[in-house]
Amino acid sequence: MNVTQLSVFIENKPGHLQNVLKILAEKNINIVTLTIAETSDFGVLRMIVNNPDEGIRALRESHVACSATDVLAIEIDDTPGSLFKAIDTFARRELNIEYMYAFTEKREGKAVMIFRFENPETAKKALKEEGYSIVSKIDIIGA
Repeated sequence: MNVTQLSVFIENKPGHLQNVLKILAEKNINIVTLTIAETSDFGVLRMIVNNPDEGIRALRESHVACSATDVLAIEIDDTPGSLFKAIDTFARRELNIEYMYAFTEKREGKAVMIFRFENPETAKKALKEEGYSIVSKIDIIGA
């Protein structure tokens, strides 16, 4: 049920992001959602793609530093305070969030947030106990 995310480490210089995107485009790999965290010298491009195995293979064959990570995609109500409520749940359960970002497509009045937890299986169990819906890879890619 986890979603595979690709993390790509790129130098923060013109053309480096373009190179990564070109590699994926040439292999017909579609980016479903992404986020970029950067410093002055390097950035981390985190993305969910339709074919993560092929994406990793293509990037590594092109000597691009990358890795695959399991993340959780969680549905929350698309109403004011819903993200606070989710974060409050995580805090009460002592679930450490390493990072998070939004999935851009809404699903029947729900927003989907992508979370990387220190311990994804513990987080998944706690979230289910609290009534949160965890979105599968198939649901994300097919959206």
